Amino acid sequence: MNNRLYYEKLFEHYPDVVTLQEFREMLGGIGDATARKLMQGNHIQHFLIRNTYFIPKVSVISYVMSKHYAQYKNKLTVQI
Repeated sequence: MNNRLYYEKLFEHYPDVVTLQEFREMLGGIGDATARKLMQGNHIQHFLIRNTYFIPKVSVISYVMSKHYAQYKNKLTVQI
């Protein structure tokens, strides 16, 4: 199964545009500060409406398939 199809299936119960909390859940429960750093570093597409972050689900899928995410995941594994 293609990676994109795997993640589309994995995240199918999430809406097309997710909140910051949902984004954090999708990435395995990362912290609020880490999620905000990803957005501020332009690693994940997002938009802000009245102090609320919204992230397109397709952007989350693209991010988890990216090199940056793979490096981040490896870094976490080494620290454990």
